[in-house]
Formats: sequence, structure tokens, C-alpha cells
Amino acid sequence: MSQTLPSGSLSGKTALVTGSSRGIGADTVRYFAEAGANVVINFRNKAPRAEKLAAQLRELGVEALVVGADLTDPASVQAMFDEVERTFGGLDVLVLNASGGMESGMAEDYALKLNRDAQVNVLESALPILREGSRVVFVTSHQAHFIRTTPTMPEYEPVALSKRAGEDALRERIPALEERGVGFTVVSGDMIEGTITATLLERANPGAIAARREDAGKLYNVAEFAAEVARAALDPVPADNTRLVGDTDSFGGE
Repeated sequence: MSQTLPSGSLSGKTALVTGSSRGIGADTVRYFAEAGANVVINFRNKAPRAEKLAAQLRELGVEALVVGADLTDPASVQAMFDEVERTFGGLDVLVLNASGGMESGMAEDYALKLNRDAQVNVLESALPILREGSRVVFVTSHQAHFIRTTPTMPEYEPVALSKRAGEDALRERIPALEERGVGFTVVSGDMIEGTITATLLERANPGAIAARREDAGKLYNVAEFAAEVARAALDPVPADNTRLVGDTDSFGGE
């Protein structure tokens, strides 16, 4: 993986990425470590994979803390941030990457609980240890970001609606974050090749990925999109707090 952030640009900083034992989260946390940040790898139930990633990142000369937490459980989330504070004294980058809702066997309100309620609670729980000048990044998809004006596949609609609800709830907190000197950016990407969500959508709707690739001309892969997420933690906050990644011609306004 090539260096996407300037070497040393995050030296002395601490970054936490939710859902970072695999996929976009894992690549994002790797980019932060390559830039010199101490990192917190959060996972729900894949401890061995998270520990393996941490071992690789420590070879870069940074500290890597592995913390399991169920983001829908406030006590679990609070325990995670308590451990971060004990280990690093505070936090400079928080990436809200973990999401879901297409898993089988979950309660009907699970998508909303994870993609809205849990996101807000994670941010609120992190606030006491977010240092001035820190950055919060919320990761979403065009299918969710533009759901009010552009229909998505029926299989994905409940997830898209819940993620947009989460984005809206987080945006309401921007003035309070700015008062504390904390920047907030939404990173919205087109369908990402190689993600769990894309795989599940393809299974439910064969040909969906190829059709979207043809419409867009190109789809980002996991590493490419993670690079955009990582850059959002360093680049100036856009005027509308939104970083759009990939083609948006097929989507209406927000």
C-alpha cells in the first residue's frame, strides 16, 4: 500500500477507526499508522484479525491498541474510550466507519440502532477526550447520502435510510463541535468493489456491481476509498462538510 498521507504528518497524534479489523477500516488505520499516528483498532467479533493487523502496524514504529466493542452497547463504547484515554491521554482523529444492517438474523430496528443511534453515541462518548484541533470523519455511501432524491436497490434501502438518518443526526452537532475546535467531514463514496456490502448486494441482486460500474465508468476499490477517508482527516474541512468520492452524475441533489 503506497503512502497516502505525508510521512510524519500525524506523528504524536492518536487515531481511532471504528470497524477497523478489516476492509476500509483496516486500510484507513494503516494509512494513519504509516503517517506516524498511534492507532486504535476497534472490532466487534474478529479479535485475531485485529491483533494481526496491530502487530503489522507496530512494525512501523507506532503504538497500536486493539479494543473490542459493540457500538450498539453504550457501556461497551464508554469502556473503549476509557481505555483509549488511559493509554494515550486523548484522541485526535475519530473515524466513524463501522456500519451494517444487511446481516441476516438481526432485529428489524438494528440498522437504525447501529447506523444512527450508535454513531451519535460514539461521538458523544468520544467528545471528552477529543483534543482541540481534532477531526471526526463519518463514512457513508452515495446510495445513502442521496437517498432522499435518488432511489436505491430495495435490498439496500433500509440501510441507506438509516445511514442518512445517522448523517443528519451527526450534522446537527457540527456547531457544538466547531465550538470545541473539532472539525467534521462526511466522506461519501460510490459503491466500493470488494466490500462486504457490495458482496451482499451482488448476492441479492446479481449484476448490480457490473451495472453500477458501467454507469459510473469506474468504481473505487477498498484501498483507494480508504485513502480518501484518511485524507479527510488531514485536509481542510470542506465548506459543506462533505467529501464526495466517485461519480455523482447518477444522483440528484441532496
